[in-house]
Amino acid sequence: MTKAMTISYVVGNNLYLNLTNKCPCNCTFCIRNHADGAYGSDPLWLEHEPDMNEIMEDLRKRDLRKFREIVFCGYGEPTERLDVLLETAAYLRSREKCPKLRLNTNGLGDLIHGRSIARELSYALDVISISLNAPTDEEYMKVTRPRFENAFEALQKFTKDCVKTGRAEVIMSVVDVIPAEQIEASRRLAEKLGAHLRVRTFDE
Repeated sequence: MTKAMTISYVVGNNLYLNLTNKCPCNCTFCIRNHADGAYGSDPLWLEHEPDMNEIMEDLRKRDLRKFREIVFCGYGEPTERLDVLLETAAYLRSREKCPKLRLNTNGLGDLIHGRSIARELSYALDVISISLNAPTDEEYMKVTRPRFENAFEALQKFTKDCVKTGRAEVIMSVVDVIPAEQIEASRRLAEKLGAHLRVRTFDE
């Protein structure tokens, strides 16, 4: 018998969507390194990547009107499955009284797909939240440990491209495990790129 997978899970007033476990980063603070779930959820390790039928079946069980936001964020980088992400967003928009749609991303989707994806995401979503993690190339590579050498540069371009569309709200974020001076430097960088900075607590 196939065990049930956690495709969606509730955190506070938001519904989170776990579409993939693939990620091009190995962040030092990532919850995947010391847990198999988040905020008391069932395990987020997927037996297989859910297809659209499985995703829609899962979402049909949810009363979307209960949630403030629906967040694409699970145990992987959502843009690894860009087509499924966009199709899921379109399906959610078709539902009655769809809440705000947010993407939590590492901002490396352009490198994953070999092209700019900012416009597609900006037109499909309401909020794009990009994990900045550190204000300089050196510190970013140290804490994020991506498989791409030019990741920090690509993240900044992706952010600017999202801002340029003028469609979705663009946020950059850092986790409060970095020093205060790095947080302030991150804030300046985010503002320079046209976004604003959100400081997340380690267990958030």
